[in-house]
Amino acid sequence: MVSNYQDRIGTYFVELWKQNSKASAAEMEAKDEEEEAPTELNTVNICGGFSNVLPDKLSVQYTVDNLHGHDVGVVQANRPAPVKRIVYYFEIFVKNAGAKGNIAIGFTIEGFKMRRQPGWEANSWGYHGDDGFLYRGHGRGEAFGPTYTAGDTVGAGINYASQEFFFTKNGEVVGTVCKDVKGPLFPTIAVHSRNEEVSVNFGKKPFVFDLKAYEKQERAKQQMMIDKISLPQNVSYEIVHSYLLHYGYEDTLKLLDIANKSSFAPISLAQERGFNEQDDMYALHQRKTLRQLIRSGKIDDAFDKLRDWYPQIIQDDTSVTCFLLHCQKFIELVRAGKLEEAVAYARTEFEKFYKSSEFYALVKDCAALLAYEQPQKSSVGYLLEESQREIVADNINSMILSTNPNVKDSEGCLHSYLERLLRQLTACCLERRSLNGGQGEAFYLHRVLNNGGK
Repeated sequence: MVSNYQDRIGTYFVELWKQNSKASAAEMEAKDEEEEAPTELNTVNICGGFSNVLPDKLSVQYTVDNLHGHDVGVVQANRPAPVKRIVYYFEIFVKNAGAKGNIAIGFTIEGFKMRRQPGWEANSWGYHGDDGFLYRGHGRGEAFGPTYTAGDTVGAGINYASQEFFFTKNGEVVGTVCKDVKGPLFPTIAVHSRNEEVSVNFGKKPFVFDLKAYEKQERAKQQMMIDKISLPQNVSYEIVHSYLLHYGYEDTLKLLDIANKSSFAPISLAQERGFNEQDDMYALHQRKTLRQLIRSGKIDDAFDKLRDWYPQIIQDDTSVTCFLLHCQKFIELVRAGKLEEAVAYARTEFEKFYKSSEFYALVKDCAALLAYEQPQKSSVGYLLEESQREIVADNINSMILSTNPNVKDSEGCLHSYLERLLRQLTACCLERRSLNGGQGEAFYLHRVLNNGGK
């Protein structure tokens, strides 16, 4: 049973290394969040004869007399509103209200009938200037806000956090309405009487509305909801305490306990939440010692301690644990500039791993360190970062925990209670975003932690 746990633990840390070898978290975020936003008006999908989009593709005029209700000059943006953000917003400036001021701003779906005002058809929403009404899916409007005319700047936005549309006039929010559609939505404007002319701003110029302040306000609302959640008085201490126990930070643990004595009386989460402190106390001093050796780059000393204390962990010299230790030894030799010794070590220890499909790419990364005069600045420079040492130290820590005769599953060896809590938080946030059709800001745990709720 323990051997099975150790296989699963080894596989986990190999995958963790592979993830570490990819682009940085910030770069991966940026790539994930790449999303083309509207930049101009769509001059292809447009109802001919009733409106004229000027050469800048940001201004539209109504050029005829509106003889019928369906003679609307409707123009969509060239792209749908991006969804991987907390808010999307655009504005129009009314240059000329024309004969009747039948101007509208809103959102429509891709297949919207281009001779109808936004809001008059299903899956469309529009705030109209002549009466100040909001139209959503049918021809009957509802009282919503003030009218608008020449000289006014009007905006329309999507709040993905609250799943609402909102509209503004001259920098102030007019009102909101529920967004009950999940698919792509196009920013849309319409003109409907002679000489009406509007220009649109998709964000190339500063908005009249303070969008940054609005986004900050929406995040503050989310934080207020979190702050209202009631937690036991000393729960943070117990969770941090269990984390330090799990990873063998014995010295830090003692300092935490000393500091806590002058604070609240401890709450036993072992009883209240099912924590098993005795299991995490297992081999605490040995785990601490080995972590310190690996983090200091003293891999030979770590091997010696393992042979004395836990020979079963390294008795198979082709195991993942031995692979990680041998790689780290090679990395430390490169770090120290002992390149000839590193080559000799690689020839001796890497041969048994080089033909394995599981290890091949990782061995190549290690060997590639020798090809650069400044390996820290190379594509494999990640191997010289502290995070690589931590992967090896965490693997050893988990392997030792797996030798505990009371261990019941590998999850308890791999992750502390704090990490399991954060994994659950991540899963819940991703599920919530999924229920919103994948709309709204992508969830990145490290960003949430770094922001500290700000």
